[in-house]
Amino acid sequence: MDWFPLVNSLRIALVSTVIIFFLGIFSAYYISKLPRGVKGALDVFLTMPLVLPPTVVGYILLHIIGPRRMFGSWMLSTFGVKLTMNWWSAIFATAVVIFPLMYRTARSAFESFDETLAYSGKTLGLSNTFIFWRIRIPVCKQGIIAGTVLAFARALGEYGATSMVCGYTPGKTATISTTVYQLWRTNNDELAFKWVMVNIAMSAVVLIAVNMFEKKKTPERIKK
Repeated sequence: MDWFPLVNSLRIALVSTVIIFFLGIFSAYYISKLPRGVKGALDVFLTMPLVLPPTVVGYILLHIIGPRRMFGSWMLSTFGVKLTMNWWSAIFATAVVIFPLMYRTARSAFESFDETLAYSGKTLGLSNTFIFWRIRIPVCKQGIIAGTVLAFARALGEYGATSMVCGYTPGKTATISTTVYQLWRTNNDELAFKWVMVNIAMSAVVLIAVNMFEKKKTPERIKK
């Protein structure tokens, strides 16, 4: 059994999750401070990939980074880099698809943050950078970790946008999802079932991790 699809899926998911971890946190932090109208408009734009079919996301990306499109052709002619049909091309598609999960979760965590803690830090002469990394992030860490784990899980199972941007080439661009589809298409149900079980096992581990980091609110006991 060739384990390349598993290795490729893991590295794509890890790299894309690291990228959207920082992008999601900083976008959520600064957008949460904007006026309501501006924040609403940006929310619609940034979370659109969450409701769009993944194939539509892949189609839009191909019109941006495709070798015959403006940006894609410029990268190819200037640097000799083709942005599609490589294993790392899937990172673009995966990052776009999972970004809304990280962004929405982080924004909810920041909006529930008690700003009096930040004000208290400022009165003590602490910088905004110190307050952000040493006060705000630790307080909101459970929501941020939950969003990161969910985004990673979604990245592992991404198929639609990934298949359009990087295709399926055994040993080069194959992921678990594209491998399952190709095996099913060629009537290799036995091997496809094995990959399905691998994917289910990995998803179960991720969901258990989400439950571990999920913030649990214990109801206060009513004393008689």
